[in-house]
Amino acid sequence: MSEMRVVGVRVELPANQPILLLRETEGERYLPIWIGSVEATAIALEQQGVRPARPLTHDLLKEVIGSLGRELEQVVITDLREGTFFAELVFDGDVRVSARPSDSVALALRVGVPIHAEASVLEEAGLIIPDEQEDEVEKFREFLDSVSPEDFRGADT
Repeated sequence: MSEMRVVGVRVELPANQPILLLRETEGERYLPIWIGSVEATAIALEQQGVRPARPLTHDLLKEVIGSLGRELEQVVITDLREGTFFAELVFDGDVRVSARPSDSVALALRVGVPIHAEASVLEEAGLIIPDEQEDEVEKFREFLDSVSPEDFRGADT
């Protein structure tokens, strides 16, 4: 099992499909996971430190877990079957709850727990991006961090 870090969420064109991109913390493999737009927004908002006026579902779940006296210890991406990724929320007492990876990552970011991927998942779906492409990924990420929606508005005529 490998610990993963969230690189970010990107939109794959032309389908406009969000992709969650994870990378091994002590390795060179990336794990791309296609996710829904709602979960992509929840992950991106948390990464950017944006606090919505009202709590999102993942914020609510974090509060419910704490109110019930439980502790989320980690998130594990456990399997890949027929193109679908599976994950588990691992709580204290080794209580495990099946969940979608996108929801699991959104919750892990809010709680501050590690994200892991089983070796079999990385062997099947992990990608090694050559250095020159990795530089492009980093440049793209820096660009996204530096722009705002206003930058894409046309001049008023």
